[in-house]
Amino acid sequence: MEVIQTSIEGVVIIEPRVIRDARGYFFESFSQREFDEKVRKIHFVQDNESMSTYGVLRGLHFQRPPFTQSKLVRCVKGAVLDVAVDIRKGSPTYGQHVAVELTEDNHYQFFIPRGFAHGFSVLSETAIFQYKCDEFYHPEAEGGISIMDQSLGIDWHIPTDKAILSAKDLKHVCLSAYDTPFSMDVSLY
Repeated sequence: MEVIQTSIEGVVIIEPRVIRDARGYFFESFSQREFDEKVRKIHFVQDNESMSTYGVLRGLHFQRPPFTQSKLVRCVKGAVLDVAVDIRKGSPTYGQHVAVELTEDNHYQFFIPRGFAHGFSVLSETAIFQYKCDEFYHPEAEGGISIMDQSLGIDWHIPTDKAILSAKDLKHVCLSAYDTPFSMDVSLY
């Protein structure tokens, strides 16, 4: 696997080595040893999967301390625009984001460390999206930033009139109005 650094430290894109032949393709979607060596040591404890249709925007989600999560995400069917936003107060990249298109064809994975809000938009007719998390889901620790927060400068590649959001995601506030529980001393790892 190749690890592609982004403009924000700790947020990386992973490009697997895909072996193709007349039968199709094969690749390792996750190797604990290789991830530990090339990205960082981690212990994933929960895998999630979602299916969404074109125009769905999910996010920007995170879990508050002490239940913060790192995520390794990928799109196994269709295409999504995946986004990580730095919400660590005091960070030199606070409020900045990294966006990457994850597709069933490019097989890219995106690693989002603790201290980041995460969301995605569905660009294809349908998308199946998978998450590996290093902390269990804790509903009492759920948090979110408005996916429509214009100050973040995110182009979701979906026309506003085609955007589909959950009732819960519509209630999230803008980052400037949120008293984030994360600070630079929140470990990325």
